[in-house]
Amino acid sequence: MNRIGILGDIGSGKTFISQSFGYPVFNADKEIIKIYNNNRNCFKKLNKNFPNHITKFPIDKTEIINLILDDYNNLKKMGKVVHPFVNKELKKFLKENKNKNVILDIPLLLENKIKLKRLIFIFINAKKADILKKLKKRTNFNLKIYKIMKKHQLPLTYKRHKSHYIVRNDFNNKAFLKQIKYIKKRINVK
Repeated sequence: MNRIGILGDIGSGKTFISQSFGYPVFNADKEIIKIYNNNRNCFKKLNKNFPNHITKFPIDKTEIINLILDDYNNLKKMGKVVHPFVNKELKKFLKENKNKNVILDIPLLLENKIKLKRLIFIFINAKKADILKKLKKRTNFNLKIYKIMKKHQLPLTYKRHKSHYIVRNDFNNKAFLKQIKYIKKRINVK
């Protein structure tokens, strides 16, 4: 079966659109939260690498934010510790859903060079002004963190070029639902 990787800008609606397919979804952001809350091994490794920042278990999101704000390179260093734990959960998810189409909602999917067979990319295209408007409504939105995250992303033009399908998200459910229906039909024919 197919693995469908969702690509797009921060806040473009990747998670919402991922859930709209009706396929099992691997949401890396949710997995990271579970790891921060439950995995003492991850905490010990982060604490060893960042003893002045990561001090509490379960890992406190405020400590993560302060770590990133202190030095934007810490995001990459932190990723080297956390990604093996996320990859372990991804392998488990793929094994449990080996005969199904699945959605991979993984930020930095291309940047982390995740290689899987039968991987189809869908790019979520949304206007930057619409994205920022939606992001600013989030209670936990931090413009500095947003800018740091953007620095670690590949250009959107590259992601768009790598994609097999493009879904236009104008944040109107009816418009993209038709696009998803079309993509599902095409994917299931292959």
